Amino acid sequence: MKRDAIETFFATLHSANPLPVTELEYTTVFELLTAVLLSAQATDVGVNKATRRLFPVANTPTKILALGPEGLESYIKTIGLYRSKARHLMQTCQILIDQHGGQVPRDRLALQALPGVGRKTANVVLNSAYGEAVMPVDTHIFRVSNRTGLAPGKNVDAVEAALMRRVPPAYLVHAHHWLILHGRYVCQARKPMCWQCAVSACCDFKPKTQAG
Repeated sequence: MKRDAIETFFATLHSANPLPVTELEYTTVFELLTAVLLSAQATDVGVNKATRRLFPVANTPTKILALGPEGLESYIKTIGLYRSKARHLMQTCQILIDQHGGQVPRDRLALQALPGVGRKTANVVLNSAYGEAVMPVDTHIFRVSNRTGLAPGKNVDAVEAALMRRVPPAYLVHAHHWLILHGRYVCQARKPMCWQCAVSACCDFKPKTQAG
């Protein structure tokens, strides 16, 4: 995708949705961290169903720890890999209390040092909670970046680096939300919905699909 097409690509997405946000439901930075940690290999819809029950009861590190492992598992057992996620979340809560005064750090290395928190999760927290211009790359963003020619790469690190170079600075803060939503609802894995894609003219994907 050429530079002028990239500008048009993001200008179009911005026009349709000027202030995109994550579909995970949260009201505090800790709730966001918890939701993203739980969302690995799970849908946002599934995570939201669980956290709607969990957060009214326990939405701080201290309250999560007070539930105990089995208590926490009872709230999140509908989510895939819930046992390992519960263990990671309990460990993370203890580290937040012991090393960060119970607060979620605004530092990538400190976030990535938390159990169950990788680079993508750290980037989501830095971007969604703190407004930093970073690029969490999930399966949707990886697919859209490669399929459209926006930022091709053989792995998520390569795509992240390419996006950071190629996305115009004015759009960088919100870019990953636009790309996730585009991949989730339009540029889908099995059959991209090219016939109703607002940015199809910018896209390098040649075998454009038709309705039906």
